[in-house]
Amino acid sequence: MSAPPSEGGMKPPERPDTPCVAVCSTTFDEICRGCGRSVVEVAHWVSMSDAEKEVVWVRILAQGYPRRNT
Repeated sequence: MSAPPSEGGMKPPERPDTPCVAVCSTTFDEICRGCGRSVVEVAHWVSMSDAEKEVVWVRILAQGYPRRNT
């Protein structure tokens, strides 16, 4: 049996478990140059709900992340 649809009747797109691309750097600010997440988002990723993660995914993809060569 398939998973129930999310709110609004649409299921979020399939995504990797994490946006991490192993290019971790927050040298100049609080945003990782590889995945685009804030330090807080990286630290709390495993405890975030699917809906919270989706909000982050939408934002970072719109900003051109994840980036392997930065």
